[in-house]
Amino acid sequence: MIVGEVVGSVVATSKVEQLTGKKMLVVQPLDMETLKPDGKPLVSIDTVGSGVGEVVMVVGGSSARQTNITKDTPVDSAIVGVIDHIEIAGKMTFQANKGK
Repeated sequence: MIVGEVVGSVVATSKVEQLTGKKMLVVQPLDMETLKPDGKPLVSIDTVGSGVGEVVMVVGGSSARQTNITKDTPVDSAIVGVIDHIEIAGKMTFQANKGK
């Protein structure tokens, strides 16, 4: 799984039928300890109703096609959770109500 921040959206008028009605969001992967950008942004299908500014959990590969929304859909990345907080070795590195 990847932790990332939703930083934008993608709109594609022409696409395969299985993607019709799916919300496509741009996710910037984050380092879980510093919450600084860690890698290139990616496009993910939203399966949980997330939005810009939220810190989310993303799965890739075949795992991205295991949700009710993405089953049998040609996707390689899916948002599967909105993160409330991250704690590593007893230290809180992120809390949703406090921001990054």
